[in-house]
Amino acid sequence: MSIKSINPYNNEVLATFEEMTEEEINKIITKANKAYKSWKDTSFEQRAKVLKRAAELFRDKKEELSILMAKEMGKKLEHGRAEIDLVSDIFDYYADEGEKLLSPTKLITKDGEGTIFNQPVGIIFGIQPWNFPFYQPARGTAPNLMAGNVIVTKHASNVQQCSAAFEQIMLDAGAPKGVYTNVVVSGKNAGIVIADDRVQGVSFTGSNIAGSKVAEQAGKNVKKTVLELGGTDPFIVLEDANIEKTADYLAETKMLGSGQICISPKRIILIESIAENFLSRLKEKLGNLEAGDPSVEGEHYGPLCNEKAAIDVENQIKKSVEGGAILLLGGERNNAFISPTILTNIPKGVPAFEEEIFGPVANIFIVKDEDEAIEVANNSLFGLGSSVYTSDEKRGLRVAQKLESGTAFINQMSWTYSSMPMGGVKKSGYGRELGHLGIKEFVNEKLIRTF
Repeated sequence: MSIKSINPYNNEVLATFEEMTEEEINKIITKANKAYKSWKDTSFEQRAKVLKRAAELFRDKKEELSILMAKEMGKKLEHGRAEIDLVSDIFDYYADEGEKLLSPTKLITKDGEGTIFNQPVGIIFGIQPWNFPFYQPARGTAPNLMAGNVIVTKHASNVQQCSAAFEQIMLDAGAPKGVYTNVVVSGKNAGIVIADDRVQGVSFTGSNIAGSKVAEQAGKNVKKTVLELGGTDPFIVLEDANIEKTADYLAETKMLGSGQICISPKRIILIESIAENFLSRLKEKLGNLEAGDPSVEGEHYGPLCNEKAAIDVENQIKKSVEGGAILLLGGERNNAFISPTILTNIPKGVPAFEEEIFGPVANIFIVKDEDEAIEVANNSLFGLGSSVYTSDEKRGLRVAQKLESGTAFINQMSWTYSSMPMGGVKKSGYGRELGHLGIKEFVNEKLIRTF
């Protein structure tokens, strides 16, 4: 089967890739397994050298990679540059801190003393989404390579050029062949890799439907998984927040990646006393935005990753309005573009209430007070990120602690940092990536005792 890379801005076919056969997949896993047997015995210093060089190469190629993302999946140049900066920071962080994070831990209990050693386990299979074509594989690759594991990656079908560029950078950074490898396969054939006994773990980021299938396949084959399955992140604005500043900030963050970010603000929860002023400001800001070519500098917003994704979002908006939601702004589709959209008066049962809408759609919920804001925020099957806006830091901390989410930020949308773990609860998945927790997801925390 052919896999096509298509520019979502103009529907131009950029490149075509042939899906690998089962025999070709087996050869890649065989090579990765052979590489692991050597890589696991390398020193932290040797591993760090590869990671440091990868960080340098990503920085050197920032402009080239940003243009590639713009053309292959519609990311604006400025957002692409920021992604590559984050990728470089991740490789630097684990090169600098990995050995310390994996250092043995002395254990002293009533039963005696022991030591926990963090040892590699083998091949880790990363199944990656298209929305951050370099950051997503980086956050799994850097910690696992530092831990002594090796990586086989199945990237999303629409970003195969980005995937190939990532693999080439790892080779150019000095990673031995087989330490980092791509497989070009469709989602339905990812199970071939998961089922292979030489693969020891699976990290997946994507939809709940696909994630549940990955978990089922991995469980059947007794493989540990880390899943990040998206969310419906609440963005709570309390009455003591700076209304104009917060509305402007929401307009900016809602349009990052045209809303195609798992931790993008999805449900905007406003205290009723400030709702009218907030919505007026938000509508003005979003209403003035225009669509444009993501590979050209400017204030415009870009397309969704492809026309099918835009049609899906368009249908979610239509069904929500048919079910009783009020369309305050936008809701229009032009090929792969969705205009900035605001929905209000959203009843239970419609997509805007029940589902993640992966696009530039702000779902507005108006509540009477802080307690109701928390209740609405937690009334979701998902629990990835969350944020609360207030001039009172202690109040913000109190609200944040009550939110059912993997991360909660005060006066900033949930975001990701190389040194801080991220992940979700409920239907948003399990496990953590990045920070001190991410590096230990796929290690054998082995107890050793001497008598």
